Amino acid sequence: MSGGVVGGHGGAVPERAKPRRLPLLPQEARGAAARARPGDKDIQMADNSFSDGVPSDSLEAAKNASNTEKLTDQVMQNPQVLAALQERLDNVSHTPSSYIETLPKAVKRRINALKQLQVKCAHIEAKFYEEVHDLERKYAALYQPLFDKRREFITGDVEPTDAESEWHSETEEEDKLAGDMKNKAVIAEKEAAAAEEPAPRGIPEFWFTIFRNVDMLSELVQEYDEPILKHLQDIKVKFSDPGQPMSFVLEFHFEPNDYFTNPVLTKTYKMKSEPDKADPFSFEGPEIVDCDGCTIDWKKGKNVTVKTIKKKQKHKGRGTVRTITKQVPNDSFFNFFSPLRASGDGESLDEDSEFTLASDFEIGHFFRERIVPRAVLYFTGEAIEDDDNFEEGEEGEEEELEGDEEAEDDDDAEINPKV
Repeated sequence: MSGGVVGGHGGAVPERAKPRRLPLLPQEARGAAARARPGDKDIQMADNSFSDGVPSDSLEAAKNASNTEKLTDQVMQNPQVLAALQERLDNVSHTPSSYIETLPKAVKRRINALKQLQVKCAHIEAKFYEEVHDLERKYAALYQPLFDKRREFITGDVEPTDAESEWHSETEEEDKLAGDMKNKAVIAEKEAAAAEEPAPRGIPEFWFTIFRNVDMLSELVQEYDEPILKHLQDIKVKFSDPGQPMSFVLEFHFEPNDYFTNPVLTKTYKMKSEPDKADPFSFEGPEIVDCDGCTIDWKKGKNVTVKTIKKKQKHKGRGTVRTITKQVPNDSFFNFFSPLRASGDGESLDEDSEFTLASDFEIGHFFRERIVPRAVLYFTGEAIEDDDNFEEGEEGEEEELEGDEEAEDDDDAEINPKV
């Protein structure tokens, strides 16, 4: 297409430049600069007066204009200046918002209509995710009998049958061959020693091992948290009932212990699946918007979320000194159950609070989506290895691309050895 786009009232609107670099020619640039100089008329008058043999004050202006044009020629022949001007023109002409501003009112009106349609699409997408949540609830009920049996195997309440315990690993044949090569006397000695030791019940420290294996969780665990987490027997996810606001609850089930009396600690995550009225186009699916914890009934002297410190105070009048004790917050995984609340009164949180809340939401989502459904793989480390391999694959692709770019540079160097 050539020429301009004709507007509704017959006015010509410049057509948008195609996204490619166009060389800025010195001759065209000089012409543009010359048209912009205010002394052009003076130059023309000077030429006319001089040709008639009549001296004029504009003769000096004509000389100055000639010098200016020569200087402009020299500047515009500088490739660095041309590149800078071209880049500035590209940035101005290729910005989407600047292009939209050049469109006729009739076209802008139609674009606004498209945005109205986009908002309606976002609301339909929100309904889609609500039905996905209902579907998750339905299948959670199907998973639960399997998770209940998993808990029984972990705690040792039920012993799996031979059929349930059968699993063909990739290294099974190699392990069998290596076992046959062992000295029978050594094997018999080990079997005898094992027979003397009491058989462990279930899978000891199953969930605690997962906490140690996963970096996101191990960063939260302090040394004094570890003996408590060894009493953790199960983690469950429960979805909100039909017709209730979208949410899910994490349940941490503990066996009787010396630290607190609660059999279950809970964390509720509230979700929203609707476009923001102020920014509907930012909607990308359900998001966690707030969370609630629970009160832990600590036994006397066992609360690891606080620590007692001693502080000396000096009386201002008498000058006497006394020592007082006070409790201050202490780093612990169990602060997870006393979360920071999202501000609901219109007040914004500070940057540190926003980061803490975002991290909390991420951990809750990770428990729900990864840890609980695939617990055994995080216990063995297989799920973690899969995650690491995926990340390494991405880095490998980047390195490969960089290598290709370097190879292209080498080829250019061979073609143009002077560069």
